[in-house]
Amino acid sequence: QRQATKDAGQIAGLTVRRIINEPTAAALSYGIDKEDDQKVMVYDLGGGTFDVSIIEMGEGFQQVVATAGNNHLGGDDFDQRIIDWMVDEFRKEQGIDLSNDKMVMQRLKDAAEKAKIELSSASTTSINLPYITADASGPKHLDLTLSQAKFNELTADLVQATMGPVRQALEDSGLSTSELDKVLMVGGSSRIPAVQEAVKKLIGKDPFKGINPDECVALGAALQGGVLGGDVKEGLMLLDVTPLSLGIETAGGVCTVMIPRNTTIPTKKSEVFSTYADNQPAVDINVLQGERQFAKDNKQLGTFRLDGIAPAMRGVPRIEVTFDIDRNGIVHVTAKDQGTGKEQNISITASTNMSKDDINKAVEEAKRYEEEDKKRRDEVETKNQAENMLLQFKNQLEEFKDKVPENVLSNVRAKMSELQNAVDANNTAEMKTKMDELQKAMMEVGNNVYGGAQQGQPNFAQGEAPNFSEENTGSDDDGDDDVIDADFTEA
Repeated sequence: QRQATKDAGQIAGLTVRRIINEPTAAALSYGIDKEDDQKVMVYDLGGGTFDVSIIEMGEGFQQVVATAGNNHLGGDDFDQRIIDWMVDEFRKEQGIDLSNDKMVMQRLKDAAEKAKIELSSASTTSINLPYITADASGPKHLDLTLSQAKFNELTADLVQATMGPVRQALEDSGLSTSELDKVLMVGGSSRIPAVQEAVKKLIGKDPFKGINPDECVALGAALQGGVLGGDVKEGLMLLDVTPLSLGIETAGGVCTVMIPRNTTIPTKKSEVFSTYADNQPAVDINVLQGERQFAKDNKQLGTFRLDGIAPAMRGVPRIEVTFDIDRNGIVHVTAKDQGTGKEQNISITASTNMSKDDINKAVEEAKRYEEEDKKRRDEVETKNQAENMLLQFKNQLEEFKDKVPENVLSNVRAKMSELQNAVDANNTAEMKTKMDELQKAMMEVGNNVYGGAQQGQPNFAQGEAPNFSEENTGSDDDGDDDVIDADFTEA
């Protein structure tokens, strides 16, 4: 959608400097002259879609904290309820079904929209459509009166359907309703009294009526355009967020998240991975979007291959993967072999083509299957950890065998054999037990290598395998030097 919007602007001869979301633009039109720090909710009920955003505004900046919505709910649905009511009433009165006549249905649609607008400021409205159809007895006219109470009855479920995304956005933002300073109503259908009443009941405060619901989006976009073009000297810096997490597929089909959901954009994140097999010549990068723990349960955005990796043992090559999301929400993914310098990349212009329904479904499914996914991921990661431990300790035994007594070496080999059996049997609990036993056995190797010193020993004396934990877990906080081992499928 973002790329299509950008393309449309370029086709029209415009220079597209930036794409901003409608709720963001609406908040910008409200907040451009506000100096106080505020937290606002933008409730945008347009013709065909519904969006809600929680936005923090301060002096010189505006940050989208959370977004939610429904891509198949809008003012047109309210119109359709009036149309259906008119068709039913006419059928009861005249015994004629108007729904099969396309020209008549267009007249009903126009009348329904007009009635909806009038009921935003009046308690009743008259719907008069002369010569709507005819039968053997002559022409038929439609003459109905629709009250605001009846309209509210017809559309009550639609109004309530907008409350779900509002609650979701509040939950994602970590804010309570009392922490919101303003509720901005955007889109023509936000004028419906029942909609405003529902928002007031949920949030506990009257919606702000100081902006024009029809014009505020265009005004906000114009203001941002003025800032980018230099015509407006003072303006807010816009900080949007990612609707869903972004990551790549790693060993065991796991989805390793690189950019978490609701991360402020633009953003850039790099992480170092390695190979899964000895002498692996290439890696396939599978870019994913979603909240589930495994790749198969998320949406695939694209794939590409980095080949030409120099022959090396598993875990030795260092492949740096970088996610770079620009201000327009377009994702650029790069994979670089730090040893050879070879690099491949992909630009994903459709990373936001999931509807609000799809986004909400992804979040709900992640919550529903959270425990099951955690259990499966624990099984996969435990097996990867066990395989890495066996590989690393095998190399260390070969390196230190001349410095360690045979009885110590034999004990370690026995523990390694027991761990290998647990791996072959896919017994997660047994693998964890045998890894602990193997680490304790390896401490004896360390004690012999370092002369039995008890103080100041790195890793061995602390009950950890040398270089294993740090090398294989990676970290979000310790920079990009950590390596996540055994994370790529063999190509």
